[in-house]
Amino acid sequence: MKRLMSPRIMLIISMTVFGTLGLFVRNISVSSGELALYRAILAALLIAAFLFITKQKIPFREIKREIPLLLLSGVAMGFNWILLFEAYKYTTVSVATLSYYFAPVIVTVACPILFKEKMSAKQWICFFMSTLGIVLITGLGDLSARNNHFIGILFGLGAACLYATVVLFNKFIKKVEGIHRTFLQFIAAILVLIPYVGFTSGVTLSGLNSTGWVCLLIVGLVHTGVTYCLYFSSLRELPGQKAAILSYIDPLVAVLVSVLILGEDMTAMQIIGGVMILGFTLWNET
Repeated sequence: MKRLMSPRIMLIISMTVFGTLGLFVRNISVSSGELALYRAILAALLIAAFLFITKQKIPFREIKREIPLLLLSGVAMGFNWILLFEAYKYTTVSVATLSYYFAPVIVTVACPILFKEKMSAKQWICFFMSTLGIVLITGLGDLSARNNHFIGILFGLGAACLYATVVLFNKFIKKVEGIHRTFLQFIAAILVLIPYVGFTSGVTLSGLNSTGWVCLLIVGLVHTGVTYCLYFSSLRELPGQKAAILSYIDPLVAVLVSVLILGEDMTAMQIIGGVMILGFTLWNET
């Protein structure tokens, strides 16, 4: 992959593809837990095939101390997907995605606790202003009439907390390469999602129409298998600030998809809130 394209192009492609996730998820009529499980299975199979063809072996002896963290991060990733998919069901793709992008703010606040880092005045400003942005996109003055919308935002924020957990776990994982890390995280997600789906929705794939099957394959193989590999491969090569800036292609594409393709509305306050969340989190990372 490194020979075919530059890390910058890989990150731009992965962020653009991530931004279209909600469009495809809307057409898959299975539970959020099922979708997360199938997504992990399809992606893991694709990466396993790639590792087999390229004759890459996972160095378990070298990474054995980090395997517990990998498994925990994989569990968090699986349930992160479930909450994000639930957010899509209750509110618009744009609002769900903007709520989800509160994750970098959570990481900023958690780092001083976990790594004894001090928060600067700039970081505190970004935290409070991004939080205000979340308040604006909830539309607090109209909660009684938009209960589902508010529930969707809560699911989005829950997904953000779990994604922040994945990011924090990965800070402790030093010896595992991107594609091996991704594969093991998907395996962990599969192991925990199988019993979860068994005790909740069960398997309902028979109810999918042809559009649903196509969208499911795209979400599992493209949005997850291919795109996660591009994403993690690019992060290893790019400076942190450049990666942070390019990562905001994802929510911008998601908002465009929501408004222009799905025809979902955004109020003026939600637009201002979204700009505050993305603007101040971006400022915090540059």
